[in-house]
Amino acid sequence: MSEARLLTIERLTTGFDQQGRFVPAVIDVSLHVDAGETLCVVGESGSGKSVTAFSILRLVQPPGRIASGRIDFKGRDLLTLSEREMQAIRGAEIALIFQEPMTALNPVFTIGSQIEETLLIHGRATRRTARKKAIEMLAAVSMPEPEKRVRDYPHQLSGGLRQRALIAMSLACEPTLVIADEPTTALDVTIQAQILDLLRDLQKRMGLSLILITHDLGVVAEMADRVAVMYAGRVVEEAGVKELFHDPKHPYTRGLMASMPGGAPGERLRAIQGTVPPLGQLPPGCAFAPRCPDRFEPCTSVPPGTTSLAGGRTVKCYLHGEAVENGAAVGAGSVRRS
Repeated sequence: MSEARLLTIERLTTGFDQQGRFVPAVIDVSLHVDAGETLCVVGESGSGKSVTAFSILRLVQPPGRIASGRIDFKGRDLLTLSEREMQAIRGAEIALIFQEPMTALNPVFTIGSQIEETLLIHGRATRRTARKKAIEMLAAVSMPEPEKRVRDYPHQLSGGLRQRALIAMSLACEPTLVIADEPTTALDVTIQAQILDLLRDLQKRMGLSLILITHDLGVVAEMADRVAVMYAGRVVEEAGVKELFHDPKHPYTRGLMASMPGGAPGERLRAIQGTVPPLGQLPPGCAFAPRCPDRFEPCTSVPPGTTSLAGGRTVKCYLHGEAVENGAAVGAGSVRRS
């Protein structure tokens, strides 16, 4: 394992108990994040991105549960820790920035009191110094008039300022890993750019590692060092951001790239046909096979394994691994595609 490796997820499976059976939402996911790097996790709604994030912090609520796997953070498996030990890690060492600050911020307490409470719980300030630290954090996220805003309630702030307040609260204890779950989705384009610039600046100043969950490939291109593409609960491709955009390997990744705006004026966008299969209704083979223009015989019967490519890339696709025909393993390129 690299000395710079901060977080390693090995074969994580998380799901929900429904009507007497376990329905997986995250299936056999393996990921890692190095110190100071940004990993973007991208995919359509329902692909398992947020469940993966909540699993890292052990915030999956019943009937959800983590069924198997290992989540190694700074040499400790988070899945073996007690709830008290996890409480010491949440917010202090691993912070989570939610998608919608109005649901994450308590509407009956001021912004300042919520930041102060975070500092006090984790022993990062005293009652005397907490207010000063809260103002410093608001100033650090470029909040205008932080001495005044510290006394405001969430409803008194605009969407962009609420998101800045939430980021200030998340970073107050100086965590080493920040998980941002669609942090700009509810904001307009101008404010979104400001928040992304802020995150990038804070990452450099504080030496943060960042897991950024998004469905926006524009955000990925701007922020990522590496990218993990998820589909129907599995990581189907992982690569450096430049390699992924230059030469996407998985048909799903290629479909996401093709659906991005930016073609010739008047040209129709190329959408991926079909939808992500619902939980508990995955096809027997590759989950993307019903929507895949490149599918061939093995794709509909057995899920493909992980194939390692040059440069540390991985992909789950028979186009790049071994296919099975008539009981014999053959190169995928020699198998007739449908």
